[in-house]
Amino acid sequence: MRAYLLAAHDADLRYLERAGDGHPLVFIHGLGCASSFEFPHVISHPALNQHHVILVDLLGSGYSDRPVDFGYQVREHAETIVDFIQVKGLEQVVLVGHSMGGAVAIQAATLLMSTIHSLILLEPNLDSGGGVFSQAIASLPEDTYVAEGHLKNIQEARDSGYKAWATTMQASDSRAVHREAVSLVDGCSPSWRTQLASLDVPRSVIFGALSLPDPDVDELRTLGVSTLIVQNAGHSLAMENPGGLAVAISESLSRTSDH
Repeated sequence: MRAYLLAAHDADLRYLERAGDGHPLVFIHGLGCASSFEFPHVISHPALNQHHVILVDLLGSGYSDRPVDFGYQVREHAETIVDFIQVKGLEQVVLVGHSMGGAVAIQAATLLMSTIHSLILLEPNLDSGGGVFSQAIASLPEDTYVAEGHLKNIQEARDSGYKAWATTMQASDSRAVHREAVSLVDGCSPSWRTQLASLDVPRSVIFGALSLPDPDVDELRTLGVSTLIVQNAGHSLAMENPGGLAVAISESLSRTSDH
């Protein structure tokens, strides 16, 4: 695993990188997850195994550092992605963001502008309010969540059959998870949805069929955003159907091949 030093925080952002063809695909994970855990089976599928890919673990998650002076808000995560892309000299990047990582990708694309080739979002957070998990986490005071709530969430996830999420939550900093959840509930202005609509790059959003019906499937199309469906998967697309997700990402890339 490689490390990129974020000098402003004296912290290492760690990532996996595989050289390959085409525009670099930078994968950004969701709340309490880790790209190093979530996406290897996706990028090893024949649909994507020739591509240049980078799997980033956000600060506070997976193998990356957990600096105490970092706020762990969506915008702050986006700024670390911008720093990483600019200093590495990456050009015409495809940002692939899942859930919270989708909001991070939108924010990073808004900051980077011309450096971004396209966005591929996997059931992203687009509005304030968060989801079921982030709402429950954010409802607790931070110190209470750190002292009691994080371990309780891990056990409840394991007991409910969400063993993959329990595993990545266990590898996540509890304070980081709480602050991320609060950020998702609070949202931002303009909203991630508004930012997505204003971006002048090809944009795709991928849904799991088990998450449907979702009004965004049709509503996003009115904004010029392509939508694709992965069968036999819900929100955790990479865990539930990695091959189907790889094919959908490849399809998204083919739709933007002329850009």
